[in-house]
Amino acid sequence: MKSKPKTNRLRSPLNPQRRRLNNRLRQQQDKLPFSPRSEEDVQSLRQITEGVIFIAREPITMTKLVQYARLRNGKEARQLIEQLNKQYDQTNGAYRIEQVAGGYQLMSRPVFCSWLKRLEYTVAPQRFSKPSIETLAVIAYRQPVLRAEIEAIRGVGCGEVIRQLMERDLVRIAGRSEELGRPYLYATTRTFLGLFGLEAIEDLPTMKLPAPLEVPEAA
Repeated sequence: MKSKPKTNRLRSPLNPQRRRLNNRLRQQQDKLPFSPRSEEDVQSLRQITEGVIFIAREPITMTKLVQYARLRNGKEARQLIEQLNKQYDQTNGAYRIEQVAGGYQLMSRPVFCSWLKRLEYTVAPQRFSKPSIETLAVIAYRQPVLRAEIEAIRGVGCGEVIRQLMERDLVRIAGRSEELGRPYLYATTRTFLGLFGLEAIEDLPTMKLPAPLEVPEAA
């Protein structure tokens, strides 16, 4: 008998139940009544929010932004970010606050990319071998995924490539499968999202992966 090809649906590495609970908690916090702030307080909070995002070495999550800037909740943080971006737009600023890798980061506008390259201020691009790119693509679109599934799609062993991707903090162990032997499940990381400029794994462009190779059963 031939094994039935598996569907190539995009699966989130996050637990859906946990994600729904977190969303409900954020919504409840955003609805809490607060006394209005003075314009002077709002201006001060905008500066603090901008400073926190500026000094963060990686995209800062909403939870940490609220904590470090001492804001009331995520709703207030989003309003301040919108106000800051509006200021940047009105003054033709060279940067904006963008959502990436599940957090917020101050990023230069694409139009200034060529100038930054001249000044050598850009981060050196990461280079990937063809096996690394193929393996990373399979993990990104099929996560959480077994090593056996990755190898079935690529048709070659992937153990060493997966190890290298984990060393670069692009792939992580997302748990264990319930299959015999409880093999590891692999998924991408926040570093992966940041590297490719994605806010969440759902923002990956649509791509159809080949079905796993069919292995005939022994007679």
